[in-house]
Amino acid sequence: MAIFITILFMSIYSIDILLLFFFGLHSFLMIFLYRRNKQYCVSDPERTFLVNDPNLPLVTVQLPVYNEFYVIERLIDSVVGLEYPKEKLEIQVLDDSTDESMEKTRGIVNHYRELGFDIHHLHRTDRTGYKAGALEKGLNVAHGEFIAIFDADFVPESSFLLKTIPYFSDSNIGLVQTRWGHINPDYNILTKAQSYGIDGHFMIEQVARNCNHLWMNFNGTAGIWRKECITDAGGWEHDTLTEDFDLSYRAELKGWKFRYFKDIVCKAEIPAMITAYKSQQFRWCKGSIQTAMKLLPTIWKSNFGWKIKGEAIVHLINYSVCPLMMLNILFTAPLLLMEYWSGFNFYDLPVAVLFATAALLSVGSIGPLFFYAYSQREIRPDWKSRLLFLPIMVMIGTGIAVVNTKAWLEAVLGIKSGFKRTPKLKIENAQDNVRDRQKYGIPLDFHVVLEFFMGLYSVACIYIAFKVGKPYIVGFLVIYALGFFFVAINSMREALWSIKPAGFTGEPSAIEPETA
Repeated sequence: MAIFITILFMSIYSIDILLLFFFGLHSFLMIFLYRRNKQYCVSDPERTFLVNDPNLPLVTVQLPVYNEFYVIERLIDSVVGLEYPKEKLEIQVLDDSTDESMEKTRGIVNHYRELGFDIHHLHRTDRTGYKAGALEKGLNVAHGEFIAIFDADFVPESSFLLKTIPYFSDSNIGLVQTRWGHINPDYNILTKAQSYGIDGHFMIEQVARNCNHLWMNFNGTAGIWRKECITDAGGWEHDTLTEDFDLSYRAELKGWKFRYFKDIVCKAEIPAMITAYKSQQFRWCKGSIQTAMKLLPTIWKSNFGWKIKGEAIVHLINYSVCPLMMLNILFTAPLLLMEYWSGFNFYDLPVAVLFATAALLSVGSIGPLFFYAYSQREIRPDWKSRLLFLPIMVMIGTGIAVVNTKAWLEAVLGIKSGFKRTPKLKIENAQDNVRDRQKYGIPLDFHVVLEFFMGLYSVACIYIAFKVGKPYIVGFLVIYALGFFFVAINSMREALWSIKPAGFTGEPSAIEPETA
């Protein structure tokens, strides 16, 4: 029996290492593809429209919002500030709010209507489909040939439309996506870590895919669609939590082409609370795997080339790294103690086997680090000094592996759960205090227990490693332990902040029933 368990254990562990190696290798591939043709994703200044150009088309700007008391004014102010003729700009505030922010929004909209803007406050009481449902309802009455979308935490630059609209001169272009920038990247440790992750995706991944004519996705905001493309792809559907990812691939399956520009930047507020970050990651992880479960069979059977299909599949399942990471950590103690419970000592294997294992693990670990470091090199003049922060990014990335693994499992198993929105608090600089803005708190859930357990388990593995004289992985285990404890402790701390939100009468919870 011990032999069977040992073989099973080693087989699972070997597959886990190989898969992590594959995703690590993919990080290097993204950098290679980025370098090969990155200029394709740089806009041409000569193609920028002038605001008085008579050929400017009618554009509808959609602003899907839900209980955005803190940021709604900033959002609408930035959109009415777009450099575009009033008579060719329609603004839809797609408001699903249930608190006093609805009245605040209505007042702002009425103010700008009196100033001559074509702006509409479309409020729903039936929130079917959530964001996707709101976008679909707005699309049904939109007059624009093109649909620009901005989430509540974004602040588009005034030249956004003039820089992006020209690229629709190609009738095959269905979407133009721009790079996310940051309003508050250095507010705290968490926002700094998130800025790394966002920069990696938008500076390297999106460019690598688009400049090599592979499929890329709309990121839900800071992009502009051709209305015909949305309709042709089947419209907005809400059977996944990432309606943007879903629509993107359905459009590309229809043959539509996308453009991405790394030098057109739309700044956004990064969540400054770990609970908000976890809810965002849960939604992105679960939604992407739901989209994979929905579209992978169609993609596999399509007539597109193997490069397009292969990269599309890897893109869809990329969050699988999280359960693989969790499995790798959970296997640490049994691996260290294998000699005692099975009589087999992993470290007595031939040197070639141990070297191969170490090489695979190194590529799996170093690949993502190199990927994110390279994104900083491409964006920031002070990128070398920022490399010192990479271990912190790894720490926090490990800490949220618990919630992402749960999201992954729910998507694979078809389990429904509460929809967790990401509260936006208008945290822009060091003077803004997160604790003063707890109108939309996210209640504590059982993830904290699992995160504490994983932190304690990592500490136990550190002890075991020293006890058995094999301290080779202690460095990684220290980062893992710190990551799990960081996420768990801060989740508890933030939950205490929002127990008694003062000064407001709206809903304290950011959790809603899920339809996907």
